[in-house]
Amino acid sequence: MTHITLKFTAEELKLLASLASDQLFRREFIDPRLPGHKSNPGEVRQGKELVERLKTAAGGQPAKTATAKKNGATV
Repeated sequence: MTHITLKFTAEELKLLASLASDQLFRREFIDPRLPGHKSNPGEVRQGKELVERLKTAAGGQPAKTATAKKNGATV
């Protein structure tokens, strides 16, 4: 894998993370309802990890990991 170095301001990173997060939401919840859609769970998972890295790099706090659920209750 080739690494690329770019320079962004914190505000630019926050905007990029927000846009990427919106796109991930679409891929995860909206696109599967469209006829002929072929999902790629690995790509969505990788995208979520990338958004968290962008948020952290922009000075934000990474999202807390989801907690396990038992019988519909959050533990």
